Amino acid sequence: MNVIRCPLFDSAIISKHETALVSGHQAMIFSDVDEMAARAARNLRRMGVEPGMRLAIYLENSWQYVAILWGCWRAGVVACPLNTRLPREAVFEQIRHIGAPALVARVSNPKGESTAALRVISPDELLVYRERDDDEVEGWPMSLDAPATILFTSGSSGAPKAAEHSIANHYYNARASNKNVRLSSHDAWLLSLPLFHVGGIGVLFRCALAGAAVIVPEAGESIEAAQERYGVTHLSLVATQLYRLLNSEKLPASFAKLKTILLGGSGMPPALLVEAMRRRWPVYTSYGMTEMASQVCTMGPASPPAKRMTSGRALGHCEVRIATDGEIWVRGRTLFRGYVTASGRQLPVDEEGWFATGDLGALDEEGYLTVRGRKDNLFISGGENIQPEEVENWLASFPEVAAAVVVPRSDEEFGARPVAFLQWRGDAVSDEELRARLEKILPRYKIPASFRAWPDASGEFKIDRRRFEQLAASEV
Repeated sequence: MNVIRCPLFDSAIISKHETALVSGHQAMIFSDVDEMAARAARNLRRMGVEPGMRLAIYLENSWQYVAILWGCWRAGVVACPLNTRLPREAVFEQIRHIGAPALVARVSNPKGESTAALRVISPDELLVYRERDDDEVEGWPMSLDAPATILFTSGSSGAPKAAEHSIANHYYNARASNKNVRLSSHDAWLLSLPLFHVGGIGVLFRCALAGAAVIVPEAGESIEAAQERYGVTHLSLVATQLYRLLNSEKLPASFAKLKTILLGGSGMPPALLVEAMRRRWPVYTSYGMTEMASQVCTMGPASPPAKRMTSGRALGHCEVRIATDGEIWVRGRTLFRGYVTASGRQLPVDEEGWFATGDLGALDEEGYLTVRGRKDNLFISGGENIQPEEVENWLASFPEVAAAVVVPRSDEEFGARPVAFLQWRGDAVSDEELRARLEKILPRYKIPASFRAWPDASGEFKIDRRRFEQLAASEV
């Protein structure tokens, strides 16, 4: 099957009057969202945005953004969501990199060389009512092989890369997720991740396939407030968000009704998972990446308690193996189409289609994956290998430590020595006490040479290790 009907259209047929999208005081049923997506698709065509063309999108999460994305996929247009937290010039550099001739944004055409040849379209223009086209096909058929998105990676191993996905990548990832963790037409998934994040796109496909509602919180609305206000049943979180919820003083009683907390995006401090499990929160750990259209491995409802500290097992349409050097390799229907480069699209896989992730891990005899850390984070101190994530996990296991990052600092004698940055839950523990605890579990060369205060604004979704290294190097 190389062509499918638009999943949103199918849900509009089956669950026509069911709630599909809630944003602030705006609640829309499936037939409403279906109509808005159709308007976006028609208007894109009438504006001359042809199938296969790339459309940059610079918007904050909103119901309009959701409708425009579905409109892009119906029109065969490649949606290119951009990080709204980037400075202006970085945004336009990404637009130039992907070669998008048009940009959807809420600003009038900005002046300057950066946008001289760029057409800027307002979201309102795309959602104006237009009559059905004569050649419009019922059901909005979508080719699974067609390019659907270009999403920039987090840049955890260097500069962000532009990863191109097909409709099939997102479709099969969502199907596998819904098979693993049940999602029904009576459920509501909070869009707590931005739509320039692959996890945000995943929510749209999962909910469309299941007939579930997408909840778009208002600007500045906390997860706690949104959960209480909208009756959210499913959440996608990263470790930082889980930490904040565990320490929240405003957790509503209705939080106990949550069915799923899908946890991914970064290393998981064991102490967070232990506390979440103690509270009986429905946490499902996962391992994923932009290049695999979100989840690769995820814990299942039937997974035994002994496996809860792992990242779960490979979902359908994904395969995972461990290379001889411990690197995690992946392949499957959700593997992206390749990186967009100046010389064309490049897909770095071996002759058997395996993609090297750059992550280190291990699979047990039952197929559960434990992620050790990034291959390129490893450094050598006095001839000994140090994997920072190992030291971080031990530090984060101490009840006083909320978060830890370990990076190398240049050293004349050893080449490099580990430096730890710590975020405290309350009063700080002395360096001497920390070293005494670590000496019981780690060899001396892995114990940080110094412990530093956690910097402000260290990053919401991904730890910027290069910044921490710069801070470590600047310390006297």
